[in-house]
Amino acid sequence: MSESKLVLYNTLTRKKEEFHSIEPGKVKMYSCGPTVYNFFHIGNARPFIIFDTLRRYLEYKGYTVDFVQNFTDVDDKMIRKAEELGITVKELAEQYIGEYFVDAKGLGIREATVHPRATENIDAIIALVQNLIDKGYAYEVDGDVYYSTKKFKEYGKLSHQPLEDLESGARIDINEDKADPMDFALWKKQKPGEIAWESPWGMGRPGWHIECSAMANKYLGKTIDIHSGGQDLVFPHHENEIAQSEAANGCTFANYWVHNGYINVDNRKMSKSLGNFFTVRDVAKEFDYDVIRFFMLSAHYRSPINFSKDLMESAKAGLERIHNCLDAMAFFEKSDKDHEETAEEQALLQEVQSYREKFIAAMDDDLNTADAISVIFELVSLANKNITAQSGTAPAVIEKVCDTIYELGGVLGILKKEAEDQIPGEVQALLTQRAAARSNKDWAVSDTLRDQLKEMGYLVKDTPQGQQLSKA
Repeated sequence: MSESKLVLYNTLTRKKEEFHSIEPGKVKMYSCGPTVYNFFHIGNARPFIIFDTLRRYLEYKGYTVDFVQNFTDVDDKMIRKAEELGITVKELAEQYIGEYFVDAKGLGIREATVHPRATENIDAIIALVQNLIDKGYAYEVDGDVYYSTKKFKEYGKLSHQPLEDLESGARIDINEDKADPMDFALWKKQKPGEIAWESPWGMGRPGWHIECSAMANKYLGKTIDIHSGGQDLVFPHHENEIAQSEAANGCTFANYWVHNGYINVDNRKMSKSLGNFFTVRDVAKEFDYDVIRFFMLSAHYRSPINFSKDLMESAKAGLERIHNCLDAMAFFEKSDKDHEETAEEQALLQEVQSYREKFIAAMDDDLNTADAISVIFELVSLANKNITAQSGTAPAVIEKVCDTIYELGGVLGILKKEAEDQIPGEVQALLTQRAAARSNKDWAVSDTLRDQLKEMGYLVKDTPQGQQLSKA
């Protein structure tokens, strides 16, 4: 494990803190996933990419990361959308979970250790709600169950606002059955025609906030290392998760709360009403997925980021600059096979090592991907300046330079294009289809596609990191 220390900004304490995991060498991390009623948009993409990068960096530093990202597969939006389409909520979820994995794979977002679904964890959710009732933090009214926010004395500690201020500034769901306007639903009584499950309080379904508390508790334990998500989730979602989890378990829920900043479109808040709402699938029609990822990492994760066509073009040009350098190095490496290392080249290798250290220093400073990318560009400039057709550089030196660029780029989840370029487009398309089939647990389609790939001369191996392709 790297001896350098990772520092993260903790929303809970409002300061940067040196990261220490609960168990040495292991990290338990929960990140809020999508509500699966549509393709995910570029605002969703930012936390998915940022926290995939944090996970990658933790692993780069030697940690084993138990990473859980949920799917919210039942809520009001999903029920309305399913009704509009004339399909079940489950069918809607299956469709868009499959679409999530297509876009996520394109963006280089690795699958979580576990992707739990709310509907597959109803028993755990009911048990947690009952626990809160038994401890006096929740109450039932005619089939609905509410959390009593005033019973939890630390309510507001994440958003750093007293309950009175939160109450005056919040858009409160008016319900005469609630003991207090700020109380929120843990369990919702079934409405006519709605999907529902049996519970001690009658037929119903879980509230949004309780789902994440229950799944984090089930898959990671009572106290986790890192809880992450978008800034928009600080209140009420994450505030409510803390209240639920800590009231039920009597201990700290998460030691580090990490939130990314907002994304604007052409310097305006993204919204459907302004006509500036873009899904990742929309953007990927004009720009490669790897350009989208590169763009998202080009600013510090806590800073607001502005999405525009001009900035995407700049990101595309920046990524191409790195690729062009690597292509040139590959050519020079082949043309200078007999050249032996010189003293100057040994010095160059030492300089390359210093860039790795600068990269780590940037990432250790609250995951500063913007500065980390700048280091890669500095390394590219060093290579372009010192390794040319006339320089006659030893192949071992060129290889080391390229390996370092790939290594650092890999931490950020970029620079995978070279490998993919060697795969025919039709093969890549079948791989994408197969990934979607597997995410939908359509094993018959998955097997058919694997056989089809084999006939084309490619073998597919399924690993925890995803599909691995090799020539037959």
